[in-house]
Amino acid sequence: MESKLFIGIDLGGTNIAAGLVDAEGKLLDKVSIPTNADKGEKAVIEGIHKACDLLYEKTGFDRSRLKAIGIGVPGMMDPNTGIVIFCPNLPIENVDLTSALSEKWGVPVYINNDANCAALGEAFAGGARDTTNAVCITLGTGVGGGIIIDKKIYSGFNGAAGEVGHIVIMMDGRQCGCGRKGCWEAYASATGLIKTTREYMQEHPETIMWELAGGDLANVSGRTAFDAMRKGDEGGKFVVDLYIKHLAAGVIDMINIFQPEVLCIGGGISNEGDYLLKPLQKLVDEARYTRGVPQTVIKRAELGNDAGIVGAAMLGA
Repeated sequence: MESKLFIGIDLGGTNIAAGLVDAEGKLLDKVSIPTNADKGEKAVIEGIHKACDLLYEKTGFDRSRLKAIGIGVPGMMDPNTGIVIFCPNLPIENVDLTSALSEKWGVPVYINNDANCAALGEAFAGGARDTTNAVCITLGTGVGGGIIIDKKIYSGFNGAAGEVGHIVIMMDGRQCGCGRKGCWEAYASATGLIKTTREYMQEHPETIMWELAGGDLANVSGRTAFDAMRKGDEGGKFVVDLYIKHLAAGVIDMINIFQPEVLCIGGGISNEGDYLLKPLQKLVDEARYTRGVPQTVIKRAELGNDAGIVGAAMLGA
């Protein structure tokens, strides 16, 4: 008996990626096209359909084996109705993304938040595979998150759960884009790390981070402090230590609240590997609430940019 197939769509502000995924969460093939968000709502919706068509043209899969299509959406949506309520970086609002696609392909179409989909992908086939309960966070422009309970996305009663980046770790701290101050995202995201690095550089002209950035604060990236630390720079070490302390504050909260088997960390900063994870684990071990019971394992996410595709596909598994 031939296995079931699923299509996963990762709807991004720049690109729409669609992948063919088997029942075990293995990505078999994928395509990517521009989102064309500047051309409006109709162009974005047409792009979703085009991505599915291109995937079929590329792979020639047996349509009788296709069981569902899933879409990861970068914004608020209702997973029960298939309606996208609002996307901050896309011109779609109160739009049904599922009905026409379902009618065309003859299978159910599911939607969920893109960070939730990435977490589900990691739970099925990545760093949290073979687990039942997991939390996955992504350290990018913001801090994205997804909560997996009993192998399913926890979305809350209204589909909006999982906004882990907006727990407050610093009362009256940095302004966050959400409107609050002191959010975890304002410190632990790549954006937050860059801000901390620049603040330190402005107060310490002697740090080699100026050299690494070519003398221009605009060239500072999430790697600058880590690269300086590896070169023995005290400033780089200070910034990295402070960043990991901020990251640990939220990670410990996630573990104390959810007690997942695995907490996965993805996004560009996770590429620092042990330079990030070992000191993070030490801080977590020192401060977590639980003692004398099995403990959450902190791991690097494994699927990279494919996590959202795989997770979206697995919405219908």
